[in-house]
Amino acid sequence: MPKPTDSITRRQALVAGGAALGGLALGTSTVLGQNDDESRRYRVTIANNTPGQPFTPPAVAAHTADIEVFAVGEPANEPTRQLAENGDLGPLSDLATSADEVRGVAVGDAPLVPQADPAGTGNPWYTMLHLTADEEATFLTFASMLIATNDGIVGLDTVPLPSHVNESRTYYANGYDVGTEQNTELFADMVPPAKTLIIGGEPEGTAESDEDIAEDDVIRPHPGIQGVGNLPPEVYDWDEPAALVQVERLG
Repeated sequence: MPKPTDSITRRQALVAGGAALGGLALGTSTVLGQNDDESRRYRVTIANNTPGQPFTPPAVAAHTADIEVFAVGEPANEPTRQLAENGDLGPLSDLATSADEVRGVAVGDAPLVPQADPAGTGNPWYTMLHLTADEEATFLTFASMLIATNDGIVGLDTVPLPSHVNESRTYYANGYDVGTEQNTELFADMVPPAKTLIIGGEPEGTAESDEDIAEDDVIRPHPGIQGVGNLPPEVYDWDEPAALVQVERLG
């Protein structure tokens, strides 16, 4: 399993994790947090529960109750849109860098594929991330792109962190459609790894948003793969929950 590196800046952590999507490289996780004697340490285990949906390197943040990365029923902000459409962690890194409410961040260095690894990528189906934060951080947010979708994510928004040493909490994360792009289900409209991570072959697609298929809606539960484009539902669809997330407070 990946091991954490020394603490670095929030921007470096998020950009390093996002770079792994293109290279499909395995490596150590990147982590940011407080490093004094008053800090609290957490281990976050994230597992891909789907049979045919790869995730971008997952990002987790420990934060106060005063910030929200995404909210069901509300329009997506720009960081969430860029993650959902393009697997781009850059805007999210800007948010984490500028927001004092975010107290700790960790990002994986490899995509998470289904446990069976149908394309034989060698990528993991689960990962363990470590982060530290001060006592003001009482909530956790997790977000990752559902790669073989137009604008889908899997995530948890503002769930409680364990408050006691050795306490563990288990959460189940569902998939969401962020409502910013039509679900054409065409490889040409998705990020290039959407094809290669599940069925192999040459990459196909784009890492840029296409205004021709933009929509103006709100974040809602993802309808799943309907089979209207290049994605056979029997290969790419999933049952909820899409991910399991276990959060432990370490001593």
